[in-house]
Amino acid sequence: GYPPPTGDVPPPGGYPPPGGFDPKGAGYPAGGAYGAPPPGYPSAEDKTWALVAHFGGAAGMFLGGGTLGWLAPLIALLARGNQSPAARAHAVAALNFQILWSIIAVVGWILSCIIIGIFIGFAATIIGIIFGVVAGLKANEGQLYRYPMSATFIK
Repeated sequence: GYPPPTGDVPPPGGYPPPGGFDPKGAGYPAGGAYGAPPPGYPSAEDKTWALVAHFGGAAGMFLGGGTLGWLAPLIALLARGNQSPAARAHAVAALNFQILWSIIAVVGWILSCIIIGIFIGFAATIIGIIFGVVAGLKANEGQLYRYPMSATFIK
């Protein structure tokens, strides 16, 4: 065993884990073989296309001044939507959200001749970027993200 601790210093090598340590059963599966994902769980390719839809929407909002957020989700929908229900669900959610906020951004930029319009355009762009990134992070975890402040244009 270990000698009793003295002060706030742990014994050399640290404390053993509760319940002991079994070196035979510890660690990862041999050869990195985790097996296939459980049924209903998105595959790596589905996750990739979900990330393209969500992060691409955020990038389109940023690079296009709030007007191109819909482009990457549309590409993801057309490329993988017919083959994967998970990729389709993510692409449709991102596309509906980005269409709405792209319209709001365009209206804001049109109204920018009035002082308040520029704030609407910036706000719509920032909202599209932030929620696109949050949705991409959830998609990477295998979860479908429900966008707040969204409308259903595409089913």
